[in-house]
Amino acid sequence: MQAWFSLHPLTPAIIEVKGLHHFDWFTKGKVPVLEAMEKDQLVRSQFRGGSSAIVANNTEKPYIIAAKLQALSPKYNSLMNHIRIHLPELFPSLNKVVFLDDDIVIQTDLSPLWDIDMNGKVNGAVETCRGDDKFVMSKRFKSYLNFSHPLIAKNFDPQECAWAYGMNIFDLEAWRKTNISHTYHYWLEENLKSDLSLWQLGTLPPGLIAFHGHVHIIDPFWHMLGLGYQDNTSIADAEMAGVIHFNGRAKPWLDIAFPQLRHVMDQVCQLL
Repeated sequence: MQAWFSLHPLTPAIIEVKGLHHFDWFTKGKVPVLEAMEKDQLVRSQFRGGSSAIVANNTEKPYIIAAKLQALSPKYNSLMNHIRIHLPELFPSLNKVVFLDDDIVIQTDLSPLWDIDMNGKVNGAVETCRGDDKFVMSKRFKSYLNFSHPLIAKNFDPQECAWAYGMNIFDLEAWRKTNISHTYHYWLEENLKSDLSLWQLGTLPPGLIAFHGHVHIIDPFWHMLGLGYQDNTSIADAEMAGVIHFNGRAKPWLDIAFPQLRHVMDQVCQLL
């Protein structure tokens, strides 16, 4: 990646590429998420026999079986999925950042994001429970958390609106005054103790919990979702958004991409 940006400079932007090995503090014993990931791998290693054995186990409840099937996917065992919870430590000299996933396409100037008044909140995000696309924009806490588990049921509201990871404004100065990271790690531990039964796998469910009460809702123009897992988004709709997110498996650079949306990536490639 360093070589690519050296060959394709984005002047006047300054690009700095770093790996985890560049952060001396990021060592086992100092960062709780590493311990949690190690335990997570231990739990997954107990799913012997693969998917066939998991499905054949008729003594477990369906949501436990579903969680274990998901757990076999390597995408859910990536440290990079969890590392965003350490943004204040990763960038100690910064007070605010715009966070972008790697399957984001930016179609407008992002500088107005810096002028958004966060009202003391930490995470500027697009909510995902209201919108014309009912398939994509109908997500509430009950969509991600298992409210049949008493620990979830007594702490959260199933009807509370969810929000999206992938294009977020993070006020790191405000974040450092909270216990968000600690809360994230606490609930990772609770999920491991509960045999991965508190939520669907991924980083959004523990993120919904950790940032609970710390989210400032921003205009959906800044983050259009669903372009990687449903095919009813037209190219005209996509072009109206400032930022679009291929957050499903049908990435535009893969053979399984939705044909009508390949044009978006073609345009990006032409610009580069």
